[in-house]
Amino acid sequence: MTVERLLPVNGVELCVRTSGDPADPAVLLIAGSNSSLTSWPDEFCARLTGRHVIRYDHRDTGRSVTYPPGEPGYGFPELVGDAVGVLDALGVASAHVVGLSMGGGIAQVVAVDHPDRVTTLTLIATSPAAPGAGDLPGLSPEALEYFTTLSQPDWSDRASVVEHFVGVQRWFTVGEFDEDAVRAAIEHDHDRTSSFQSAGNHDLLHGGPDWEGRLEAVTAPTLVLHGDRDPLFALPHADALVDLIPDATLVVLRGVGHELPKSSWDVVVPAILDHTEV
Repeated sequence: MTVERLLPVNGVELCVRTSGDPADPAVLLIAGSNSSLTSWPDEFCARLTGRHVIRYDHRDTGRSVTYPPGEPGYGFPELVGDAVGVLDALGVASAHVVGLSMGGGIAQVVAVDHPDRVTTLTLIATSPAAPGAGDLPGLSPEALEYFTTLSQPDWSDRASVVEHFVGVQRWFTVGEFDEDAVRAAIEHDHDRTSSFQSAGNHDLLHGGPDWEGRLEAVTAPTLVLHGDRDPLFALPHADALVDLIPDATLVVLRGVGHELPKSSWDVVVPAILDHTEV
Protein backbone atom coordinates (compact mmCIF):
# COMPACT_ATOMS: atom_id res chain seq x y z
CA MET A 1 0.00 0.00 0.00
CA THR A 2 1.28 3.47 -0.92
CA VAL A 3 0.32 6.50 1.16
CA GLU A 4 1.21 10.16 0.48
CA ARG A 5 0.62 12.84 3.08
CA LEU A 6 1.80 16.21 4.35
CA LEU A 7 3.53 15.94 7.72
CA PRO A 8 4.84 18.57 10.15
CA VAL A 9 8.64 18.31 10.17
CA ASN A 10 10.90 20.81 11.93
CA GLY A 11 8.32 23.57 11.82
CA VAL A 12 7.41 23.15 8.13
CA GLU A 13 5.26 20.80 6.07
CA LEU A 14 6.94 18.11 4.02
CA CYS A 15 5.25 15.70 1.65
CA VAL A 16 6.06 12.10 2.53
CA ARG A 17 5.17 8.98 0.55
CA THR A 18 5.45 5.52 2.08
CA SER A 19 4.97 2.10 0.56
CA GLY A 20 5.17 -1.44 1.81
CA ASP A 21 4.44 -2.86 5.24
CA PRO A 22 5.37 -0.52 8.13
CA ALA A 23 6.36 -3.63 10.08
CA ASP A 24 9.17 -4.31 7.60
CA PRO A 25 12.63 -2.70 7.88
CA ALA A 26 12.46 0.97 6.91
CA VAL A 27 14.43 2.30 3.93
CA LEU A 28 14.67 6.10 3.72
CA LEU A 29 15.38 7.35 0.18
CA ILE A 30 16.89 10.85 0.02
CA ALA A 31 16.71 12.54 -3.38
CA GLY A 32 19.33 14.73 -5.02
CA SER A 33 19.47 18.49 -5.47
CA ASN A 34 16.43 20.09 -7.15
CA SER A 35 14.69 16.70 -7.02
CA SER A 36 11.44 15.58 -5.45
CA LEU A 37 10.39 12.16 -4.20
CA THR A 38 9.30 11.23 -7.73
CA SER A 39 12.98 10.95 -8.70
CA TRP A 40 12.70 7.54 -7.02
CA PRO A 41 10.33 5.82 -9.51
CA ASP A 42 7.42 3.79 -8.16
CA GLU A 43 8.66 0.72 -10.01
CA PHE A 44 12.09 1.01 -8.40
CA CYS A 45 10.53 1.29 -4.94
CA ALA A 46 8.23 -1.67 -5.61
CA ARG A 47 11.27 -3.81 -6.34
CA LEU A 48 12.61 -3.15 -2.84
CA THR A 49 10.54 -6.07 -1.61
CA GLY A 50 10.23 -6.72 2.10
CA ARG A 51 11.08 -3.10 2.92
CA HIS A 52 9.02 -0.19 4.21
CA VAL A 53 10.08 2.43 1.66
CA ILE A 54 9.98 6.10 2.67
CA ARG A 55 10.37 8.95 0.19
CA TYR A 56 9.84 12.67 0.73
CA ASP A 57 9.89 15.97 -1.14
CA HIS A 58 12.77 18.19 -0.07
CA ARG A 59 11.90 21.78 0.79
CA ASP A 60 11.25 23.66 -2.46
CA THR A 61 10.27 20.50 -4.35
CA GLY A 62 7.01 18.68 -4.98
CA ARG A 63 4.26 19.36 -2.47
CA SER A 64 6.55 20.39 0.39
CA VAL A 65 7.02 23.91 1.73
CA THR A 66 8.17 26.40 -0.91
CA TYR A 67 10.27 29.55 -0.59
CA PRO A 68 10.61 32.43 -3.07
CA PRO A 69 13.06 31.71 -5.90
CA GLY A 70 16.50 32.93 -4.89
CA GLU A 71 15.53 33.22 -1.21
CA PRO A 72 15.85 29.86 0.53
CA GLY A 73 14.86 30.21 4.17
CA TYR A 74 17.12 27.33 5.16
CA GLY A 75 20.59 25.85 4.66
CA PHE A 76 22.09 22.43 4.21
CA PRO A 77 21.87 21.66 7.96
CA GLU A 78 18.09 22.07 7.77
CA LEU A 79 17.93 19.50 4.96
CA VAL A 80 19.91 17.13 7.17
CA GLY A 81 17.46 17.80 9.99
CA ASP A 82 14.54 17.13 7.67
CA ALA A 83 15.76 13.59 6.95
CA VAL A 84 15.79 12.81 10.65
CA GLY A 85 12.55 14.72 11.15
CA VAL A 86 10.76 12.55 8.59
CA LEU A 87 11.74 9.47 10.59
CA ASP A 88 10.50 11.18 13.75
CA ALA A 89 7.17 12.09 12.14
CA LEU A 90 6.65 8.47 11.12
CA GLY A 91 7.78 7.03 14.45
CA VAL A 92 10.74 5.22 12.86
CA ALA A 93 13.58 4.72 15.31
CA SER A 94 16.20 3.70 12.74
CA ALA A 95 16.28 3.23 8.97
CA HIS A 96 18.43 1.98 6.16
CA VAL A 97 19.38 5.35 4.64
CA VAL A 98 19.91 5.63 0.88
CA GLY A 99 21.03 8.94 -0.63
CA LEU A 100 21.67 9.95 -4.23
CA SER A 101 23.94 12.88 -5.20
CA MET A 102 23.12 15.72 -2.76
CA GLY A 103 20.97 13.20 -0.94
CA GLY A 104 24.12 11.17 -0.45
CA GLY A 105 25.76 14.17 1.19
CA ILE A 106 22.77 14.54 3.51
CA ALA A 107 22.88 10.82 4.29
CA GLN A 108 26.57 11.00 5.25
CA VAL A 109 25.97 13.79 7.73
CA VAL A 110 22.96 11.99 9.22
CA ALA A 111 25.17 8.92 9.69
CA VAL A 112 27.81 11.01 11.48
CA ASP A 113 25.54 13.20 13.61
CA HIS A 114 22.75 10.67 14.29
CA PRO A 115 24.39 7.23 14.18
CA ASP A 116 21.59 5.65 16.19
CA ARG A 117 19.11 6.51 13.39
CA VAL A 118 21.08 4.83 10.58
CA THR A 119 20.98 1.03 10.39
CA THR A 120 22.93 0.93 7.12
CA LEU A 121 24.10 3.59 4.68
CA THR A 122 23.94 3.45 0.87
CA LEU A 123 25.54 6.26 -1.15
CA ILE A 124 24.76 6.63 -4.87
CA ALA A 125 26.49 8.98 -7.34
CA THR A 126 27.81 11.24 -4.62
CA SER A 127 30.99 12.68 -3.09
CA PRO A 128 32.43 13.03 0.41
CA ALA A 129 30.41 15.60 2.36
CA ALA A 130 33.58 16.90 3.94
CA PRO A 131 36.79 18.62 2.93
CA GLY A 132 40.06 16.80 3.27
CA ALA A 133 39.15 13.99 0.89
CA GLY A 134 42.17 14.65 -1.30
CA ASP A 135 42.51 16.23 -4.71
CA LEU A 136 39.29 15.03 -6.33
CA PRO A 137 38.48 15.85 -9.96
CA GLY A 138 35.99 18.60 -10.62
CA LEU A 139 33.46 18.80 -13.40
CA SER A 140 34.49 17.38 -16.71
CA PRO A 141 35.25 20.06 -19.32
CA GLU A 142 32.05 19.08 -21.11
CA ALA A 143 30.03 19.44 -17.91
CA LEU A 144 31.59 22.79 -17.10
CA GLU A 145 30.80 24.11 -20.56
CA TYR A 146 27.25 22.77 -20.42
CA PHE A 147 26.37 24.30 -17.08
CA THR A 148 28.04 27.65 -17.69
CA THR A 149 26.19 28.13 -20.97
CA LEU A 150 22.83 26.70 -19.89
CA SER A 151 20.11 29.33 -20.17
CA GLN A 152 17.05 29.54 -17.95
CA PRO A 153 13.63 28.55 -19.29
CA ASP A 154 10.56 30.76 -19.28
CA TRP A 155 9.31 29.69 -15.86
CA SER A 156 5.80 30.87 -16.67
CA ASP A 157 5.59 28.52 -19.66
CA ARG A 158 5.12 24.83 -18.83
CA ALA A 159 6.40 23.63 -22.20
CA SER A 160 9.57 25.71 -21.90
CA VAL A 161 10.26 24.39 -18.40
CA VAL A 162 9.66 20.77 -19.39
CA GLU A 163 11.87 21.08 -22.46
CA HIS A 164 14.64 22.61 -20.36
CA PHE A 165 14.69 19.72 -17.89
CA VAL A 166 14.39 17.09 -20.60
CA GLY A 167 17.59 18.55 -22.00
CA VAL A 168 19.29 18.48 -18.59
CA GLN A 169 18.30 14.85 -18.05
CA ARG A 170 19.50 13.95 -21.54
CA TRP A 171 22.90 15.38 -20.70
CA PHE A 172 23.14 13.34 -17.46
CA THR A 173 22.17 10.12 -19.23
CA VAL A 174 24.74 7.71 -20.62
CA GLY A 175 23.51 5.30 -23.26
CA GLU A 176 19.95 5.04 -24.54
CA PHE A 177 17.70 7.99 -23.65
CA ASP A 178 13.96 7.32 -23.41
CA GLU A 179 12.76 10.83 -24.14
CA ASP A 180 9.05 10.01 -23.95
CA ALA A 181 9.38 8.46 -20.50
CA VAL A 182 11.59 11.29 -19.24
CA ARG A 183 9.22 13.93 -20.58
CA ALA A 184 6.21 12.25 -18.96
CA ALA A 185 8.02 12.05 -15.62
CA ILE A 186 9.02 15.73 -15.73
CA GLU A 187 5.52 16.80 -16.71
CA HIS A 188 4.11 14.81 -13.77
CA ASP A 189 6.62 16.34 -11.38
CA HIS A 190 5.94 19.84 -12.73
CA ASP A 191 2.22 19.46 -12.25
CA ARG A 192 2.48 18.35 -8.61
CA THR A 193 4.94 21.12 -7.74
CA SER A 194 3.78 24.55 -6.60
CA SER A 195 6.92 26.37 -7.78
CA PHE A 196 9.27 24.45 -10.06
CA GLN A 197 11.63 27.42 -10.15
CA SER A 198 12.10 27.35 -6.38
CA ALA A 199 13.95 24.02 -6.56
CA GLY A 200 16.89 26.07 -7.82
CA ASN A 201 17.24 27.37 -4.26
CA HIS A 202 19.19 24.18 -3.52
CA ASP A 203 22.02 25.58 -5.62
CA LEU A 204 22.31 28.53 -3.23
CA LEU A 205 22.58 26.61 0.02
CA HIS A 206 25.35 27.27 2.47
CA GLY A 207 27.00 24.52 4.46
CA GLY A 208 27.19 23.88 8.17
CA PRO A 209 29.93 22.77 10.55
CA ASP A 210 33.29 21.56 9.28
CA TRP A 211 32.95 17.80 8.87
CA GLU A 212 36.59 17.22 7.95
CA GLY A 213 37.82 13.95 9.36
CA ARG A 214 34.41 12.92 10.63
CA LEU A 215 33.51 10.38 7.95
CA GLU A 216 35.92 8.02 9.67
CA ALA A 217 33.41 8.03 12.53
CA VAL A 218 30.64 6.43 10.43
CA THR A 219 29.66 3.18 12.13
CA ALA A 220 26.84 2.10 9.81
CA PRO A 221 27.72 -0.58 7.25
CA THR A 222 28.18 1.41 4.04
CA LEU A 223 27.59 0.56 0.39
CA VAL A 224 28.77 2.92 -2.36
CA LEU A 225 27.16 2.65 -5.82
CA HIS A 226 28.72 4.78 -8.55
CA GLY A 227 28.64 5.04 -12.32
CA ASP A 228 31.98 4.75 -14.07
CA ARG A 229 30.99 7.53 -16.50
CA ASP A 230 29.61 10.06 -14.03
CA PRO A 231 30.41 13.52 -15.50
CA LEU A 232 29.60 15.34 -12.25
CA PHE A 233 31.44 13.17 -9.73
CA ALA A 234 34.06 11.06 -11.48
CA LEU A 235 34.82 7.63 -10.05
CA PRO A 236 37.62 8.90 -7.74
CA HIS A 237 34.87 10.52 -5.63
CA ALA A 238 33.51 7.03 -4.90
CA ASP A 239 37.03 5.76 -4.21
CA ALA A 240 37.46 8.58 -1.68
CA LEU A 241 34.26 7.58 0.11
CA VAL A 242 35.48 4.01 0.40
CA ASP A 243 38.84 5.22 1.70
CA LEU A 244 37.28 7.52 4.31
CA ILE A 245 34.41 5.38 5.62
CA PRO A 246 35.50 2.29 7.54
CA ASP A 247 34.79 -1.02 5.77
CA ALA A 248 32.73 0.62 3.01
CA THR A 249 32.07 -1.47 -0.11
CA LEU A 250 32.09 -0.10 -3.68
CA VAL A 251 29.97 -1.42 -6.54
CA VAL A 252 30.83 0.23 -9.86
CA LEU A 253 27.92 0.63 -12.26
CA ARG A 254 29.34 0.10 -15.73
CA GLY A 255 28.25 2.49 -18.46
CA VAL A 256 26.30 4.69 -16.02
CA GLY A 257 26.53 8.46 -15.65
CA HIS A 258 25.13 10.73 -12.94
CA GLU A 259 21.87 8.86 -12.85
CA LEU A 260 20.09 5.73 -11.68
CA PRO A 261 18.81 4.32 -14.98
CA LYS A 262 16.43 1.39 -15.15
CA SER A 263 19.15 -0.56 -16.94
CA SER A 264 21.16 -0.51 -13.68
CA TRP A 265 18.38 -1.73 -11.41
CA ASP A 266 19.21 -5.41 -11.86
CA VAL A 267 22.49 -4.61 -10.11
CA VAL A 268 21.37 -1.80 -7.80
CA VAL A 269 18.23 -3.37 -6.32
CA PRO A 270 19.78 -6.72 -5.32
CA ALA A 271 22.78 -4.84 -3.90
CA ILE A 272 20.54 -2.68 -1.72
CA LEU A 273 18.37 -5.61 -0.64
CA ASP A 274 21.44 -7.63 0.29
CA HIS A 275 23.00 -4.67 2.12
CA THR A 276 19.81 -3.99 4.11
CA GLU A 277 19.31 -7.64 5.07
CA VAL A 278 20.61 -7.25 8.63
